[in-house]
Amino acid sequence: MLKAIHFDRENLGQLFTKKFLTVILISIPSAIIADFFNVPLAWMIGPMIVTSLTALNGFQVLMPKIALSSILIILGLHIGNYIEQNLLTQMVNWIWTTVIMFFYIVISILIVSKYLQKFSGYKEKTSIFSSAPGALGPLMILAEYEKSDLSQVATAHLIRLIIIITVFPFIIVNLSPTASLELEKFDYMSQNHWDLVLLIIASLVFIFFFDKFKVPAALLSGTLVASGFLQIFDIASYKLPDASINFCLLILGASVGCRFANKTIKEVSSNSFHGLVATILLVLLGLVAAYIATFFVDTNFLSLILSFCPGGIYEVAVIAIAFDLDPDFVAFHHIIRLLFILFTVPVFLRILKKLKK
Repeated sequence: MLKAIHFDRENLGQLFTKKFLTVILISIPSAIIADFFNVPLAWMIGPMIVTSLTALNGFQVLMPKIALSSILIILGLHIGNYIEQNLLTQMVNWIWTTVIMFFYIVISILIVSKYLQKFSGYKEKTSIFSSAPGALGPLMILAEYEKSDLSQVATAHLIRLIIIITVFPFIIVNLSPTASLELEKFDYMSQNHWDLVLLIIASLVFIFFFDKFKVPAALLSGTLVASGFLQIFDIASYKLPDASINFCLLILGASVGCRFANKTIKEVSSNSFHGLVATILLVLLGLVAAYIATFFVDTNFLSLILSFCPGGIYEVAVIAIAFDLDPDFVAFHHIIRLLFILFTVPVFLRILKKLKK
C-alpha cells in the first residue's frame, strides 16, 4: 500500500534535497507574482513557467513522487465532494460521450501522426506516440520498448501540456467571467474530522488495489472512487479547505517544469513549432468532439471542452475543480481517455507491423 503512494525512505529523502528546495523557493514567489497580476490559475502557471525556464537553463530541479502522490489524493477527495447519489444514472447518460471520446482519440492519432510524419520528419512509431492526446508516462515506457525517439515523444507531449495549462484558464475566464477560483473560509469546527480519517484509509485501500490491477491514474481514481462511494452511501464526507487547491496547483505546475530537467533549449525549440501545430490540431478536434457531445448530454459546454481537452488528467482535473466545472464529469472522461489511449496505441502499432510485412 505504501509503495503505491511512493512512501519509502528514498522518496521521503527527496523532500529534503537541494533540488526540491530550489523548486519550492522559486515556485512560491512566482505564484504570488502571477496572482498579483491576476493571472488565471496563478498558482499553477507561475511555478510551471519559472521551473521550466530554470530546468532548461541547466539548474537541477526535482519533484519527488511522494509530493505528487499527496496532491493527487487531495484532488480525489475534492472531486469526491461533487459526486451525487444519482451518479450511476449519470454514467448511463455518459455512454455516448464515452463513444465520442473513443472516436476522438482514434481520429486524432490518425491525423496528427500523419502531420508529424509528413512535415516534421518523425518516424511512424514516434509520430503515433507523439500524437496521442495524453498518457505521457505509460507511452514513454512503450516508446522505449519500441525503440522510438524518446526526446521527440516527451517534447511533443510537454509542449502540448504547457500550452493547455497556460491557455485554457484564460479561455475559461473569457468565455465565462463568473468562473473563478474564490477561496471560501474553512469552517474547521463544523466538520467531523473522523470522516477525513475514514476517507483517507478507504482511499489508501482502493489505491492499493487499483495499483495492483494496473488501473490508470490509480492515485486519483482510487481516491475518487473511495470518497465517492462513502459519500453516496452517506458513510463519510469531508470538505477540505479550498486553500489546499493552491497547494495542488503549485505542485502540479512545478512538476510540469521539472520534466524539462536534462533537456536543452535547443532540443525543445527544434520540436516546438510542430509540437504547437500538433497541439492546435488536437484542440480543434477536441472542440469538434465537445460540440458533437452537446447533442447527447445536457452539460456546461466549458465542462465538455475540458473533458475533450488533450491535457494531462491531473492538470485538467485541478482546472475543473478550480473553476467548478463538473469535476466528476471531467475526471471520468479523462480516466476513460487514458484507458482508450492505452488500448488504441498498441493496436495502431500492431497494424503498422502487419502493413510492413
